[in-house]
Amino acid sequence: MPTITTKDGTDIFYKDWGTGQPIVFHHGWPLSADDWDAQMMFFLNNGYRVIAHDRRGHGRSTQTATGNEMDTYAVDLIELTDKLDLKDAVHIGHSTGGGEVARYVARAKKGRVAKAVLIGAVPPIMLKTEKNPGGLPLEVFDGFRAALVANRAQFYIDVPAGPFYGFNRPGAKISQGVIDNWWRQGMIGGAKAHYDCIKAFSETDFTEDLKAIDVPVLVMHGDDDQIVPYADSAPLSVKLLKNGTLKTYPGFPHGMCTTHADVINPDLLAFVKG
Repeated sequence: MPTITTKDGTDIFYKDWGTGQPIVFHHGWPLSADDWDAQMMFFLNNGYRVIAHDRRGHGRSTQTATGNEMDTYAVDLIELTDKLDLKDAVHIGHSTGGGEVARYVARAKKGRVAKAVLIGAVPPIMLKTEKNPGGLPLEVFDGFRAALVANRAQFYIDVPAGPFYGFNRPGAKISQGVIDNWWRQGMIGGAKAHYDCIKAFSETDFTEDLKAIDVPVLVMHGDDDQIVPYADSAPLSVKLLKNGTLKTYPGFPHGMCTTHADVINPDLLAFVKG
């Protein structure tokens, strides 16, 4: 099983398939590299090298008790991309992974990153504050933490069966396999790391990261995203980016890379090629 060991002794699992320009995928909470299967197969078949890792504490990586915050996630990525010697890579992040992309790309060595994509991503900041009055109140995230501690297994059924993929919307085409796969990925990871990551994805302010990024960035977001509300995320991120483009998907849910891969994948390819 391919892994790198970081300076603090954490094993980070990764997949690395194919040749050509590298496309690096960053998954959401509390998932794993497996959440990108549809995109990795698509880009592999289009002649790209595709890479996805399990964030520390998630999937097959070490179930860390410490370092479960954005600065360390970015350092882990720096070590991984150095080990694989990735150059002119396109980094694509979903949800929490979008925050990870923002922090990493803002710090990446020159020549490592060609472009970036934020999909249903948490930047600039999810939490409601004086500077971010449109954010979600702390009580929402306290509820996540309480549900995780009380019955993580049930919580990880309720999220994908409901708001994550929009399966709670009238007329939604529900896939039990998609729900079960979300649960499988979540339960492989560590409860402590997942608990800590709630603070990381909800309270981290990515404003300065977004301002520092100078490569082209595509911001993709469904306007029926019930996990990362559209109005307080994508449009605000694009305003902070030097070279950002916003693409809004009417009616699409948070998990649109899975539910609407037939739409998202060609749009990603067009941006990578453009």
